[in-house]
Amino acid sequence: MYKTSLKTWKMAMSNFLTVFLLIEVVACGFRYGADELNMNYYFMSCPFVEPVVQNIVNNALQNDPTLAAGLIRLHFHDCFIEGCDGSVLIESTKDNKAEKDSPGNLSLRGFEVIDAIKEELESRCPGVVSCADIVALAARDAVSFAGGPVYDIPKGRKDGRRSKIEDTINLPFPTFNASQLITAFGRRGLSPIEMVALSGAHTLGVATCGSFKNRLSQVDPTLDSEFSKTLSKTCSSGDKAVQPFDATRNDFDNVYYNGLLRKNGVLTTDQTLFTSPQTRNIVYAYAMNQAMFFFDFQRAMVKMGLIDVKEGSNGEVRQNCRIIN
Repeated sequence: MYKTSLKTWKMAMSNFLTVFLLIEVVACGFRYGADELNMNYYFMSCPFVEPVVQNIVNNALQNDPTLAAGLIRLHFHDCFIEGCDGSVLIESTKDNKAEKDSPGNLSLRGFEVIDAIKEELESRCPGVVSCADIVALAARDAVSFAGGPVYDIPKGRKDGRRSKIEDTINLPFPTFNASQLITAFGRRGLSPIEMVALSGAHTLGVATCGSFKNRLSQVDPTLDSEFSKTLSKTCSSGDKAVQPFDATRNDFDNVYYNGLLRKNGVLTTDQTLFTSPQTRNIVYAYAMNQAMFFFDFQRAMVKMGLIDVKEGSNGEVRQNCRIIN
């Protein structure tokens, strides 16, 4: 009965904070710093865009819940390179090596889900909904499907016309410490609190051995000795073997942060959030208060989704998300 009451309380708090955020959005007149972006961007031109995205995302995640992490990661990798412009979706050509062929992007997933959404929307309202908006909406709906916060995002991004492998140098490396993460996120206008909140997306998904085996070559004082054995066992199957970030890999919750308190962070970039005095108290707060994490996460996701967006003639609406018009 206690567990049921606690779960009900968490849901109530999450719903309250979601309503609070939406009220805040209304108070701001639905505007988010850019003249073109707004919550009702497709109200007249393609009014069913959101239910179409949600239905296709939900169907895909019912078949494979692990795709939730993939869709969120796709949005992050898109925004951190050339801004949130769908450039991560573009295929390489004989004359251009695109972002998606970068070593840091080879494990990205969810492209087929984006393609399915685009195909359906093109059949209903051709040339209207950008791939960049589809990626952002799919990530939001993946969060909700996995049990995370429900929130709205501004729409109206245009698709970029540039996708080059060399630009992926802007992505944070899995070996970064807290100071390096703060600098990398700061370049994108995101605060340390927002960085720690966005890192909480690791409540979903897995990491490959190749991204954390550097922690196993010698004694790591920031790594629990028993958990180190778990990671070593995972890596015994090779660099592509996967390790869940936390014990509830398909549930959006705050278990990830509780793992950091026990030195059970998988990547260097995970455990450094608790090891570093710069971010430790934020980790403590999220580990103790899931509602706070949810609230800060959704706000940070909205803000991240506005990084270097393309508008008007600075972008386009691709007919095929994988090919520049």
